[in-house]
Amino acid sequence: MMWFRLGRNGAPMDHDIFFSISQTPDANGHVPTEQDMFRNYFQQLKVADSLGFGVGWIAQAHLSTVTQQLNSKPVVPHWKGEVGLCTDFPQLAMESFRQTKNIEIGSAVVSILASGGPIAQAERIANTLQLHGLNPDENRKLHIGFSAGRFEFMARPYGIVPRNSIEEAAWPALRGQIFMEASDIFLKLLRGDVVHSNSTYETVLTRANFRSDEDWEKVQNAAIEFEQLNEAPEKIEIPKRYVFEELKIIPCTFRRELLSLIAGTHDPRAQEYLNTILPVKVFNLSITKPEVIDSTHARMSEVFHPDGGSWKRSDMPRTSFVFLNAEEGLTPEEQSLAAHREAKAALGAYWNALEGTIDPSKVENAAQNALIGNAEEIAQQIVERFHPEDRIMAWFDFFNHDSERVCRDMTAYMEQVAPRVENILTGA
Repeated sequence: MMWFRLGRNGAPMDHDIFFSISQTPDANGHVPTEQDMFRNYFQQLKVADSLGFGVGWIAQAHLSTVTQQLNSKPVVPHWKGEVGLCTDFPQLAMESFRQTKNIEIGSAVVSILASGGPIAQAERIANTLQLHGLNPDENRKLHIGFSAGRFEFMARPYGIVPRNSIEEAAWPALRGQIFMEASDIFLKLLRGDVVHSNSTYETVLTRANFRSDEDWEKVQNAAIEFEQLNEAPEKIEIPKRYVFEELKIIPCTFRRELLSLIAGTHDPRAQEYLNTILPVKVFNLSITKPEVIDSTHARMSEVFHPDGGSWKRSDMPRTSFVFLNAEEGLTPEEQSLAAHREAKAALGAYWNALEGTIDPSKVENAAQNALIGNAEEIAQQIVERFHPEDRIMAWFDFFNHDSERVCRDMTAYMEQVAPRVENILTGA
């Protein structure tokens, strides 16, 4: 296969790839076994490596999505199958490095509230980097995307639940504050600090934490009743989730230059605060409004931690569905029509699984934000929708378990689409 890597060889745009490893029915209702899912992943990863994708981003999930539907408050009650099979990113990352030569590996994303919380997660990452960096010639980075986690049920067994009526009333906003406290611990431990909970992030709720006066008043009223106050408080101090004496993770001397940190949060205050500790990049989606993307770049240019160098647009990976049809024996027009049929079927299956009913308008909106068509059409869409210095995280295996087809699409993307994008951008 042809070696082609944009961005890293001086060309304008970086191309990464996202692996969901999502064991859900495809548009035809087929569900592979767990073993087949991982075989498909490694097949696609090795093809991505040979094609020159920069970073292979792996989705991480925890606990059975199917079983959580038995809970009193199921998060995705109509989801079919498992949302993801990677429950131990460090272990899968090490095996992924072992089976490849050039591609870097990233998590999209690790929940630092689940699996023992921020202390346990920091220690796992340190251990992974220690092992990964034992070879002095190893220069591939481990990209750690981290967040509170998309689905709450994955963190509930670890105590991430409201502890009293105040927290119950404040929960949507409070969960973001728990992420801030956890991130503070996680980053300081990875930095090599000795940490005591007396010096970690403190949560104080005010009106600024809530979207409306009504939401804030509900929390104030809960505080009046719970703490037997005579009047509504202007601020509410929340006891810390993580209480501990001095601690430091081991190993300590891992190669920190091989670590890249990316936060999965849209909260400007979180993005700014995390960068007071270490350089922390951010994730964004292709469906995000252009003005939000531009404001994020402007803000990060000001607040990005100086140890990370100057902020670059490629520091914010942007996920995009890719429905590419470059199948042989079809005319460009036939490829385009087939790609749109495939996109509609996959997106319809997704919304049906997510919500239980197909909403045609949502499918249409998602299709408008995806990259859909033959190679020439997708190249044109990339040039129109993305900045020349963006990093695209292409998602090919979205509700598609035909691994051979996924590999053909990946190949067509890097051998036909990516060069065409470069030619358009450079005027060649």
